[in-house]
Amino acid sequence: MGIIRDMQRVRATQVAADQRANTAAAQQRDMIRRNADLAIAAAQQAASDVERQRERQRLYAEARTADAAAANAEVRARLGDLDSLLLSTLDVDDHIDLDQFKKPLAVPPFDPGPLSRPHPEPSWQSYQPPQPRGVGKIIGGDRLHQQQTAQARRAYEQARARWQADEDRRRQRLAERRRAYDEHRRKYEAKMVAYNAEVDRFAAAVAGADPASVVEYFAMVLGNSVYPDDFPQHFRLAYLPKQKHLLIEYHLPPIEVIPVVKEYRYDRVRDDLSAIPRDEAEIRHRYVDVIARVTLRTIHEIVESDRGALVRQISFNGIVDTIDRRTGRFIRPCLVSVKTDRDTYAAIELRRVDPVACVKHLQGALSGEPDTLAAVTPKIDFDRDADLDFTEEFNVLADIDERPNLITLPDQAWEQQLHDLFGVMGLEMGAPVRTDSGARWLATDPRPIFGGKVVLHATRSGPAGAAAVHALAGAVTAAGATKGILVSLSGIDAEAYEALAGRPLELIDGPALVTLLANHCRIKARIELTGPWTDQRGASM
Repeated sequence: MGIIRDMQRVRATQVAADQRANTAAAQQRDMIRRNADLAIAAAQQAASDVERQRERQRLYAEARTADAAAANAEVRARLGDLDSLLLSTLDVDDHIDLDQFKKPLAVPPFDPGPLSRPHPEPSWQSYQPPQPRGVGKIIGGDRLHQQQTAQARRAYEQARARWQADEDRRRQRLAERRRAYDEHRRKYEAKMVAYNAEVDRFAAAVAGADPASVVEYFAMVLGNSVYPDDFPQHFRLAYLPKQKHLLIEYHLPPIEVIPVVKEYRYDRVRDDLSAIPRDEAEIRHRYVDVIARVTLRTIHEIVESDRGALVRQISFNGIVDTIDRRTGRFIRPCLVSVKTDRDTYAAIELRRVDPVACVKHLQGALSGEPDTLAAVTPKIDFDRDADLDFTEEFNVLADIDERPNLITLPDQAWEQQLHDLFGVMGLEMGAPVRTDSGARWLATDPRPIFGGKVVLHATRSGPAGAAAVHALAGAVTAAGATKGILVSLSGIDAEAYEALAGRPLELIDGPALVTLLANHCRIKARIELTGPWTDQRGASM
Protein backbone atom coordinates (compact mmCIF):
# COMPACT_ATOMS: atom_id res chain seq x y z
CA MET A 1 0.00 0.00 0.00
CA GLY A 2 2.87 2.35 -0.77
CA ILE A 3 0.63 4.64 -2.81
CA ILE A 4 -1.54 5.24 0.26
CA ARG A 5 1.52 6.05 2.34
CA ASP A 6 2.73 8.55 -0.26
CA MET A 7 -0.69 10.21 -0.54
CA GLN A 8 -0.87 10.53 3.23
CA ARG A 9 2.64 11.97 3.42
CA VAL A 10 2.04 14.60 0.73
CA ARG A 11 -1.15 15.73 2.43
CA ALA A 12 0.49 15.87 5.86
CA THR A 13 3.44 17.85 4.49
CA GLN A 14 1.11 20.44 2.96
CA VAL A 15 -0.94 20.74 6.15
CA ALA A 16 2.17 21.22 8.27
CA ALA A 17 3.58 23.80 5.83
CA ASP A 18 0.34 25.76 5.99
CA GLN A 19 0.38 25.63 9.77
CA ARG A 20 3.96 26.85 9.95
CA ALA A 21 3.28 29.64 7.47
CA ASN A 22 0.37 30.89 9.58
CA THR A 23 2.24 31.03 12.88
CA ALA A 24 3.06 34.39 14.38
CA ALA A 25 6.76 33.50 14.42
CA ALA A 26 6.76 32.77 10.70
CA GLN A 27 4.94 35.99 9.88
CA GLN A 28 7.32 38.00 12.04
CA ARG A 29 10.31 36.30 10.42
CA ASP A 30 8.97 37.07 6.95
CA MET A 31 8.38 40.69 7.92
CA ILE A 32 11.95 41.04 9.20
CA ARG A 33 13.29 39.45 6.03
CA ARG A 34 11.21 41.80 3.84
CA ASN A 35 12.46 44.80 5.80
CA ALA A 36 16.03 43.60 5.33
CA ASP A 37 15.52 43.16 1.58
CA LEU A 38 13.97 46.64 1.31
CA ALA A 39 16.85 48.18 3.24
CA ILE A 40 19.42 46.46 1.05
CA ALA A 41 17.59 47.56 -2.11
CA ALA A 42 17.46 51.15 -0.86
CA ALA A 43 21.17 51.14 -0.12
CA GLN A 44 22.01 49.77 -3.57
CA GLN A 45 19.81 52.31 -5.38
CA ALA A 46 21.06 55.42 -3.58
CA ALA A 47 22.80 57.97 -5.82
CA SER A 48 26.59 57.95 -5.88
CA ASP A 49 27.24 61.70 -6.03
CA VAL A 50 29.26 63.30 -3.25
CA GLU A 51 26.32 65.11 -1.68
CA ARG A 52 24.53 61.87 -0.93
CA GLN A 53 27.42 59.73 0.31
CA ARG A 54 26.35 60.16 3.94
CA GLU A 55 22.78 59.08 3.09
CA ARG A 56 24.15 56.12 1.19
CA GLN A 57 26.29 55.08 4.14
CA ARG A 58 23.32 55.41 6.48
CA LEU A 59 21.16 53.24 4.24
CA TYR A 60 23.93 50.69 3.97
CA ALA A 61 24.29 50.51 7.76
CA GLU A 62 20.53 50.06 8.09
CA ALA A 63 20.64 47.29 5.50
CA ARG A 64 23.38 45.45 7.35
CA THR A 65 21.56 45.89 10.67
CA ALA A 66 18.35 44.59 9.12
CA ASP A 67 20.26 41.66 7.66
CA ALA A 68 21.56 40.80 11.13
CA ALA A 69 18.01 41.04 12.52
CA ALA A 70 16.75 38.70 9.80
CA ALA A 71 19.53 36.20 10.52
CA ASN A 72 18.72 36.33 14.24
CA ALA A 73 15.05 35.76 13.46
CA GLU A 74 16.02 32.65 11.50
CA VAL A 75 18.04 31.36 14.46
CA ARG A 76 15.15 31.97 16.87
CA ALA A 77 12.71 30.29 14.52
CA ARG A 78 15.00 27.29 14.20
CA LEU A 79 15.26 26.94 17.98
CA GLY A 80 11.48 27.30 18.22
CA ASP A 81 10.99 24.44 15.77
CA LEU A 82 13.32 22.22 17.80
CA ASP A 83 11.70 23.12 21.12
CA SER A 84 8.24 22.26 19.75
CA LEU A 85 9.17 18.86 18.32
CA LEU A 86 7.23 17.00 21.01
CA LEU A 87 4.35 19.38 21.77
CA SER A 88 3.51 19.90 18.09
CA THR A 89 2.52 16.24 17.66
CA LEU A 90 0.27 16.15 20.73
CA ASP A 91 -2.37 18.26 18.98
CA VAL A 92 -2.50 15.83 16.04
CA ASP A 93 -4.56 12.64 15.90
CA ASP A 94 -1.98 10.14 14.72
CA HIS A 95 -4.50 7.39 13.97
CA ILE A 96 -4.99 6.78 10.25
CA ASP A 97 -8.49 5.82 9.17
CA LEU A 98 -7.85 3.61 6.16
CA ASP A 99 -11.43 4.03 4.94
CA GLN A 100 -10.58 7.61 4.01
CA PHE A 101 -8.46 6.24 1.17
CA LYS A 102 -11.39 4.51 -0.50
CA LYS A 103 -12.48 6.14 -3.71
CA PRO A 104 -16.06 6.70 -4.87
CA LEU A 105 -17.39 4.53 -7.67
CA ALA A 106 -19.52 7.29 -9.15
CA VAL A 107 -18.24 8.98 -12.27
CA PRO A 108 -19.46 12.24 -13.80
CA PRO A 109 -22.60 11.79 -15.92
CA PHE A 110 -22.30 11.42 -19.65
CA ASP A 111 -21.85 14.82 -21.27
CA PRO A 112 -22.25 14.67 -25.07
CA GLY A 113 -21.64 18.40 -25.44
CA PRO A 114 -22.62 19.91 -28.82
CA LEU A 115 -23.25 16.42 -30.21
CA SER A 116 -26.48 16.28 -28.24
CA ARG A 117 -27.99 19.09 -30.30
CA PRO A 118 -29.28 18.14 -33.81
CA HIS A 119 -28.50 20.50 -36.65
CA PRO A 120 -31.49 22.61 -37.76
CA GLU A 121 -33.39 20.75 -40.51
CA PRO A 122 -33.83 22.74 -43.76
CA SER A 123 -37.38 24.05 -44.22
CA TRP A 124 -39.10 24.06 -47.63
CA GLN A 125 -40.83 27.29 -46.73
CA SER A 126 -37.45 29.06 -46.63
CA TYR A 127 -36.70 27.91 -50.21
CA GLN A 128 -40.18 28.11 -51.80
CA PRO A 129 -40.51 31.14 -54.15
CA PRO A 130 -43.49 33.46 -53.65
CA GLN A 131 -46.63 33.03 -55.79
CA PRO A 132 -46.90 35.50 -58.75
CA ARG A 133 -49.52 38.20 -58.34
CA GLY A 134 -51.28 40.82 -60.36
CA VAL A 135 -49.78 41.73 -63.77
CA GLY A 136 -46.90 39.31 -63.28
CA LYS A 137 -49.33 36.43 -63.15
CA ILE A 138 -51.00 37.56 -66.41
CA ILE A 139 -47.81 37.94 -68.49
CA GLY A 140 -46.31 34.48 -67.97
CA GLY A 141 -45.75 34.58 -64.26
CA ASP A 142 -46.96 31.02 -63.79
CA ARG A 143 -44.29 29.59 -66.09
CA LEU A 144 -41.55 31.57 -64.39
CA HIS A 145 -42.85 30.53 -61.01
CA GLN A 146 -42.69 26.89 -62.03
CA GLN A 147 -39.04 27.30 -63.09
CA GLN A 148 -38.19 29.04 -59.82
CA THR A 149 -39.98 26.37 -57.85
CA ALA A 150 -38.05 23.62 -59.66
CA GLN A 151 -34.73 25.35 -58.92
CA ALA A 152 -35.76 25.90 -55.29
CA ARG A 153 -36.78 22.27 -55.01
CA ARG A 154 -33.36 21.14 -56.23
CA ALA A 155 -31.58 23.51 -53.78
CA TYR A 156 -33.82 22.33 -50.96
CA GLU A 157 -33.19 18.67 -51.72
CA GLN A 158 -29.41 19.28 -51.84
CA ALA A 159 -29.50 21.17 -48.53
CA ARG A 160 -31.59 18.44 -46.93
CA ALA A 161 -29.21 15.77 -48.23
CA ARG A 162 -26.28 17.66 -46.68
CA TRP A 163 -28.24 18.04 -43.45
CA GLN A 164 -29.06 14.34 -43.39
CA ALA A 165 -25.39 13.45 -43.93
CA ASP A 166 -24.37 15.81 -41.13
CA GLU A 167 -27.02 14.32 -38.86
CA ASP A 168 -25.86 10.80 -39.65
CA ARG A 169 -22.29 11.77 -38.76
CA ARG A 170 -23.44 13.52 -35.57
CA ARG A 171 -25.45 10.49 -34.46
CA GLN A 172 -22.52 8.20 -35.27
CA ARG A 173 -20.07 10.37 -33.28
CA LEU A 174 -22.59 10.61 -30.44
CA ALA A 175 -22.91 6.82 -30.37
CA GLU A 176 -19.11 6.44 -30.44
CA ARG A 177 -18.71 8.92 -27.59
CA ARG A 178 -21.38 7.11 -25.64
CA ARG A 179 -19.65 3.76 -26.17
CA ALA A 180 -16.32 5.29 -25.14
CA TYR A 181 -17.90 6.78 -22.02
CA ASP A 182 -19.52 3.48 -21.09
CA GLU A 183 -16.21 1.66 -21.59
CA HIS A 184 -14.33 4.24 -19.54
CA ARG A 185 -16.93 4.05 -16.79
CA ARG A 186 -16.75 0.27 -16.78
CA LYS A 187 -12.95 0.28 -16.52
CA TYR A 188 -12.96 3.05 -13.90
CA GLU A 189 -15.54 1.30 -11.75
CA ALA A 190 -13.65 -1.99 -12.04
CA LYS A 191 -10.41 -0.22 -11.09
CA MET A 192 -12.02 1.51 -8.11
CA VAL A 193 -13.68 -1.71 -6.96
CA ALA A 194 -10.28 -3.45 -7.09
CA TYR A 195 -8.57 -0.53 -5.35
CA ASN A 196 -11.17 -0.37 -2.58
CA ALA A 197 -10.97 -4.12 -2.19
CA GLU A 198 -7.21 -3.77 -1.74
CA VAL A 199 -7.77 -1.10 0.92
CA ASP A 200 -10.19 -3.47 2.68
CA ARG A 201 -7.70 -6.31 2.36
CA PHE A 202 -4.94 -4.15 3.83
CA ALA A 203 -7.17 -2.97 6.69
CA ALA A 204 -8.17 -6.55 7.45
CA ALA A 205 -4.52 -7.66 7.36
CA VAL A 206 -3.58 -4.87 9.79
CA ALA A 207 -6.44 -5.81 12.11
CA GLY A 208 -5.35 -9.44 11.88
CA ALA A 209 -1.80 -8.50 12.96
CA ASP A 210 -0.16 -9.59 9.72
CA PRO A 211 3.47 -8.51 10.35
CA ALA A 212 4.09 -6.99 6.92
CA SER A 213 0.82 -5.03 7.00
CA VAL A 214 1.35 -3.86 10.59
CA VAL A 215 4.80 -2.60 9.69
CA GLU A 216 3.38 -0.83 6.63
CA TYR A 217 0.65 0.83 8.70
CA PHE A 218 3.04 2.16 11.33
CA ALA A 219 5.39 3.30 8.58
CA MET A 220 2.50 5.40 7.28
CA VAL A 221 2.03 6.80 10.78
CA LEU A 222 5.68 7.79 11.16
CA GLY A 223 5.83 9.04 7.59
CA ASN A 224 2.86 11.24 8.41
CA SER A 225 4.95 13.02 11.05
CA VAL A 226 6.38 16.18 9.52
CA TYR A 227 9.74 17.31 10.86
CA PRO A 228 12.00 20.23 9.87
CA ASP A 229 13.39 19.90 6.36
CA ASP A 230 16.85 18.63 7.36
CA PHE A 231 15.65 15.78 9.59
CA PRO A 232 16.31 12.38 7.94
CA GLN A 233 12.97 10.58 8.54
CA HIS A 234 14.65 7.31 7.72
CA PHE A 235 13.78 4.27 9.83
CA ARG A 236 13.43 0.51 10.07
CA LEU A 237 10.48 -1.29 11.63
CA ALA A 238 9.98 -4.87 12.73
CA TYR A 239 6.92 -6.52 14.27
CA LEU A 240 6.83 -9.61 16.46
CA PRO A 241 3.14 -10.64 16.46
CA LYS A 242 3.31 -13.23 19.25
CA GLN A 243 4.77 -10.73 21.69
CA LYS A 244 2.94 -7.76 20.10
CA HIS A 245 6.32 -6.08 20.06
CA LEU A 246 7.17 -3.27 17.63
CA LEU A 247 10.88 -2.57 17.09
CA ILE A 248 11.96 0.82 15.74
CA GLU A 249 15.39 1.83 14.52
CA TYR A 250 15.17 5.57 13.85
CA HIS A 251 17.77 7.77 12.18
CA LEU A 252 18.30 10.86 14.33
CA PRO A 253 19.32 14.22 12.89
CA PRO A 254 23.02 15.09 13.26
CA ILE A 255 24.17 17.62 15.82
CA GLU A 256 24.41 20.21 13.04
CA VAL A 257 20.65 20.79 13.38
CA ILE A 258 21.51 22.92 16.44
CA PRO A 259 22.47 26.44 15.27
CA VAL A 260 26.11 27.01 16.17
CA VAL A 261 25.54 30.76 15.97
CA LYS A 262 23.94 32.25 19.06
CA GLU A 263 23.55 35.75 17.70
CA TYR A 264 24.56 37.94 14.77
CA ARG A 265 25.79 41.47 15.51
CA TYR A 266 26.61 44.29 13.14
CA ASP A 267 29.46 46.63 14.11
CA ARG A 268 28.95 49.92 12.23
CA VAL A 269 32.44 51.19 13.01
CA ARG A 270 34.20 48.16 11.55
CA ASP A 271 31.43 47.36 9.04
CA ASP A 272 31.52 43.80 10.30
CA LEU A 273 28.66 41.33 10.68
CA SER A 274 30.01 39.04 13.38
CA ALA A 275 28.59 35.70 14.49
CA ILE A 276 28.62 35.03 18.21
CA PRO A 277 29.14 31.26 18.59
CA ARG A 278 26.91 29.19 20.81
CA ASP A 279 28.62 27.60 23.78
CA GLU A 280 29.56 23.96 23.24
CA ALA A 281 27.84 22.94 26.47
CA GLU A 282 24.59 24.55 25.28
CA ILE A 283 24.86 22.80 21.89
CA ARG A 284 25.33 19.48 23.66
CA HIS A 285 22.41 20.17 26.02
CA ARG A 286 20.10 21.15 23.17
CA TYR A 287 21.10 18.16 21.06
CA VAL A 288 20.42 15.74 23.92
CA ASP A 289 17.04 17.44 24.31
CA VAL A 290 16.28 17.02 20.58
CA ILE A 291 17.18 13.32 20.74
CA ALA A 292 14.86 12.85 23.72
CA ARG A 293 12.01 14.73 22.00
CA VAL A 294 12.30 12.68 18.80
CA THR A 295 12.29 9.48 20.88
CA LEU A 296 9.19 10.41 22.89
CA ARG A 297 7.43 11.78 19.82
CA THR A 298 7.96 8.58 17.85
CA ILE A 299 6.72 6.31 20.63
CA HIS A 300 3.73 8.61 21.24
CA GLU A 301 2.71 8.47 17.58
CA ILE A 302 2.80 4.67 17.62
CA VAL A 303 0.77 4.40 20.83
CA GLU A 304 -1.85 6.98 19.80
CA SER A 305 -2.31 5.53 16.32
CA ASP A 306 -2.73 1.95 17.60
CA ARG A 307 -6.48 1.70 18.20
CA GLY A 308 -6.51 -2.01 17.49
CA ALA A 309 -4.16 -2.84 20.39
CA LEU A 310 -1.64 -4.34 17.98
CA VAL A 311 1.35 -3.26 20.06
CA ARG A 312 1.97 -4.14 23.69
CA GLN A 313 5.69 -3.36 23.77
CA ILE A 314 7.79 -0.79 21.89
CA SER A 315 11.57 -0.80 21.54
CA PHE A 316 13.28 2.25 20.10
CA ASN A 317 16.88 2.66 19.00
CA GLY A 318 17.95 6.12 17.85
CA ILE A 319 21.00 6.07 15.59
CA VAL A 320 22.81 8.79 13.68
CA ASP A 321 24.65 8.60 10.36
CA THR A 322 27.76 10.70 10.69
CA ILE A 323 31.51 10.95 10.26
CA ASP A 324 33.92 10.21 13.08
CA ARG A 325 36.08 13.34 13.08
CA ARG A 326 38.92 11.36 14.64
CA THR A 327 39.14 8.81 11.83
CA GLY A 328 37.15 10.35 8.98
CA ARG A 329 35.18 7.12 8.69
CA PHE A 330 31.43 6.70 8.39
CA ILE A 331 29.85 5.48 11.65
CA ARG A 332 26.35 4.84 12.94
CA PRO A 333 26.34 5.04 16.78
CA CYS A 334 23.22 4.43 18.85
CA LEU A 335 22.62 7.55 20.94
CA VAL A 336 19.36 6.56 22.67
CA SER A 337 17.59 3.27 23.38
CA VAL A 338 14.25 2.74 25.12
CA LYS A 339 12.09 -0.30 25.76
CA THR A 340 8.64 0.32 27.25
CA ASP A 341 5.10 -1.04 27.30
CA ARG A 342 2.17 0.92 25.97
CA ASP A 343 0.30 1.14 29.29
CA THR A 344 3.27 2.70 31.06
CA TYR A 345 3.80 5.15 28.24
CA ALA A 346 0.13 6.06 27.84
CA ALA A 347 0.00 7.11 31.49
CA ILE A 348 2.67 9.81 30.98
CA GLU A 349 1.48 13.44 30.65
CA LEU A 350 3.79 14.44 27.82
CA ARG A 351 2.76 18.09 27.88
CA ARG A 352 4.30 18.55 31.30
CA VAL A 353 7.43 16.39 31.20
CA ASP A 354 11.07 17.25 30.81
CA PRO A 355 11.98 15.14 27.72
CA VAL A 356 15.39 14.02 28.98
CA ALA A 357 14.04 13.16 32.45
CA CYS A 358 11.14 11.27 30.85
CA VAL A 359 13.47 9.08 28.77
CA LYS A 360 15.45 8.26 31.91
CA HIS A 361 12.19 7.53 33.79
CA LEU A 362 11.45 4.92 31.13
CA GLN A 363 14.81 3.31 31.99
CA GLY A 364 16.12 4.48 28.64
CA ALA A 365 19.80 4.75 27.79
CA LEU A 366 20.61 8.26 26.55
CA SER A 367 24.06 9.46 25.52
CA GLY A 368 25.28 12.25 27.75
CA GLU A 369 27.84 13.37 25.17
CA PRO A 370 26.27 12.86 21.74
CA ASP A 371 28.50 15.62 20.37
CA THR A 372 31.44 13.24 20.80
CA LEU A 373 29.34 10.37 19.37
CA ALA A 374 29.44 8.52 22.67
CA ALA A 375 27.18 5.53 21.99
CA VAL A 376 24.93 3.72 24.44
CA THR A 377 24.27 -0.02 24.68
CA PRO A 378 21.04 -0.72 22.77
CA LYS A 379 18.16 -2.27 24.70
CA ILE A 380 17.59 -4.50 21.70
CA ASP A 381 19.72 -5.89 18.91
CA PHE A 382 17.53 -4.95 15.98
CA ASP A 383 18.90 -7.46 13.47
CA ARG A 384 18.99 -10.37 15.91
CA ASP A 385 15.63 -9.76 17.62
CA ALA A 386 13.79 -8.96 14.37
CA ASP A 387 15.32 -11.81 12.37
CA LEU A 388 12.42 -14.25 12.64
CA ASP A 389 9.61 -11.87 11.66
CA PHE A 390 8.94 -9.10 9.21
CA THR A 391 11.41 -6.20 8.92
CA GLU A 392 11.37 -3.35 6.44
CA GLU A 393 13.30 -0.13 5.94
CA PHE A 394 11.64 3.15 5.02
CA ASN A 395 13.12 6.40 3.80
CA VAL A 396 10.20 8.81 3.71
CA LEU A 397 12.02 11.68 2.04
CA ALA A 398 13.68 9.50 -0.58
CA ASP A 399 10.29 8.05 -1.54
CA ILE A 400 8.54 11.32 -2.41
CA ASP A 401 10.81 14.30 -1.76
CA GLU A 402 11.90 16.03 -4.96
CA ARG A 403 14.07 18.64 -3.21
CA PRO A 404 17.71 18.43 -4.33
CA ASN A 405 19.92 16.77 -1.75
CA LEU A 406 22.98 19.02 -1.46
CA ILE A 407 25.05 16.13 -0.12
CA THR A 408 24.66 13.98 -3.24
CA LEU A 409 24.64 16.64 -5.96
CA PRO A 410 27.35 16.02 -8.57
CA ASP A 411 30.22 18.50 -8.29
CA GLN A 412 29.14 20.48 -11.35
CA ALA A 413 25.55 20.84 -10.11
CA TRP A 414 26.75 21.75 -6.60
CA GLU A 415 29.04 24.46 -7.98
CA GLN A 416 26.31 25.78 -10.29
CA GLN A 417 23.92 25.97 -7.32
CA LEU A 418 26.35 28.19 -5.41
CA HIS A 419 27.18 30.23 -8.52
CA ASP A 420 23.49 30.98 -9.08
CA LEU A 421 22.80 31.75 -5.40
CA PHE A 422 25.57 34.28 -4.91
CA GLY A 423 24.89 35.72 -8.34
CA VAL A 424 21.29 36.42 -7.30
CA MET A 425 22.62 37.95 -4.08
CA GLY A 426 24.60 40.50 -6.11
CA LEU A 427 28.06 39.03 -6.68
CA GLU A 428 29.66 38.74 -10.12
CA MET A 429 31.00 35.19 -9.95
CA GLY A 430 34.12 34.00 -11.71
CA ALA A 431 34.79 30.45 -12.84
CA PRO A 432 35.12 27.85 -10.05
CA VAL A 433 38.46 26.25 -9.28
CA ARG A 434 38.26 22.77 -7.80
CA THR A 435 40.49 21.85 -4.87
CA ASP A 436 40.99 18.76 -2.72
CA SER A 437 38.55 20.11 -0.14
CA GLY A 438 35.93 21.60 -2.47
CA ALA A 439 35.79 24.60 -4.79
CA ARG A 440 36.74 28.27 -4.69
CA TRP A 441 35.71 31.37 -6.59
CA LEU A 442 37.07 34.87 -6.97
CA ALA A 443 33.99 37.07 -7.24
CA THR A 444 33.35 40.81 -7.41
CA ASP A 445 30.92 42.89 -5.37
CA PRO A 446 30.05 45.67 -7.88
CA ARG A 447 28.82 48.18 -5.26
CA PRO A 448 30.83 51.41 -5.03
CA ILE A 449 32.63 52.11 -1.72
CA PHE A 450 31.58 48.87 -0.01
CA GLY A 451 32.27 46.52 -2.91
CA GLY A 452 35.43 44.91 -4.20
CA LYS A 453 36.87 41.44 -4.65
CA VAL A 454 35.33 38.56 -2.69
CA VAL A 455 36.91 35.14 -2.16
CA LEU A 456 34.45 32.27 -1.77
CA HIS A 457 35.42 28.82 -0.51
CA ALA A 458 32.86 25.94 -0.47
CA THR A 459 33.37 22.48 0.97
CA ARG A 460 31.38 19.30 1.51
CA SER A 461 34.27 17.28 2.94
CA GLY A 462 33.39 17.56 6.64
CA PRO A 463 32.94 20.23 9.32
CA ALA A 464 35.10 23.33 8.85
CA GLY A 465 37.53 24.18 11.64
CA ALA A 466 40.01 26.93 12.40
CA ALA A 467 42.33 25.73 9.61
CA ALA A 468 39.65 26.46 6.98
CA VAL A 469 39.18 29.99 8.37
CA HIS A 470 42.95 30.67 8.35
CA ALA A 471 43.17 29.36 4.77
CA LEU A 472 40.33 31.64 3.66
CA ALA A 473 41.88 34.64 5.41
CA GLY A 474 45.16 33.95 3.62
CA ALA A 475 43.38 33.71 0.27
CA VAL A 476 41.60 37.03 0.91
CA THR A 477 44.93 38.74 1.63
CA ALA A 478 46.65 37.18 -1.37
CA ALA A 479 43.85 38.28 -3.72
CA GLY A 480 43.64 41.79 -2.28
CA ALA A 481 39.98 41.10 -1.57
CA THR A 482 37.72 42.98 0.83
CA LYS A 483 35.80 39.96 2.06
CA GLY A 484 35.78 36.16 2.27
CA ILE A 485 32.91 33.68 2.47
CA LEU A 486 33.21 30.09 3.67
CA VAL A 487 30.39 27.64 2.89
CA SER A 488 30.68 24.38 4.83
CA LEU A 489 27.81 22.03 4.11
CA SER A 490 28.78 19.63 6.89
CA GLY A 491 28.83 22.17 9.68
CA ILE A 492 31.24 24.62 11.28
CA ASP A 493 33.19 23.92 14.46
CA ALA A 494 33.12 26.40 17.33
CA GLU A 495 36.88 26.90 16.91
CA ALA A 496 36.21 28.25 13.42
CA TYR A 497 34.14 31.11 14.86
CA GLU A 498 36.85 31.80 17.42
CA ALA A 499 39.37 32.05 14.59
CA LEU A 500 37.42 34.85 12.89
CA ALA A 501 38.92 37.45 15.28
CA GLY A 502 37.27 40.40 13.56
CA ARG A 503 38.39 39.37 10.08
CA PRO A 504 36.08 40.34 7.18
CA LEU A 505 34.86 36.77 6.77
CA GLU A 506 31.41 35.18 6.82
CA LEU A 507 30.74 31.53 7.64
CA ILE A 508 27.71 29.69 6.22
CA ASP A 509 26.81 26.20 7.39
CA GLY A 510 24.37 23.70 5.84
CA PRO A 511 21.09 24.91 7.42
CA ALA A 512 22.03 28.53 6.65
CA LEU A 513 22.70 27.59 3.01
CA VAL A 514 19.32 25.85 2.77
CA THR A 515 17.69 29.04 4.10
CA LEU A 516 19.56 31.26 1.62
CA LEU A 517 18.51 29.05 -1.31
CA ALA A 518 14.89 29.23 -0.17
CA ASN A 519 14.90 33.02 0.38
CA HIS A 520 16.86 34.13 -2.68
CA CYS A 521 16.37 31.39 -5.30
CA ARG A 522 13.03 29.92 -4.18
CA ILE A 523 14.74 26.51 -4.10
CA LYS A 524 13.77 24.06 -1.36
CA ALA A 525 16.89 21.98 -0.80
CA ARG A 526 17.76 19.36 1.80
CA ILE A 527 20.81 17.81 3.43
CA GLU A 528 20.50 14.06 3.89
CA LEU A 529 23.05 11.32 4.22
CA THR A 530 22.02 8.33 2.12
CA GLY A 531 24.31 5.66 3.53
CA PRO A 532 28.09 5.72 3.76
CA TRP A 533 28.92 9.33 3.11
CA THR A 534 29.45 9.19 -0.62
CA ASP A 535 28.38 11.19 -3.59
CA GLN A 536 26.51 9.86 -6.61
CA ARG A 537 29.68 8.67 -8.29
CA GLY A 538 30.55 6.51 -5.26
CA ALA A 539 33.61 8.58 -4.32
CA SER A 540 34.17 9.45 -0.69
CA MET A 541 33.30 13.07 -0.01
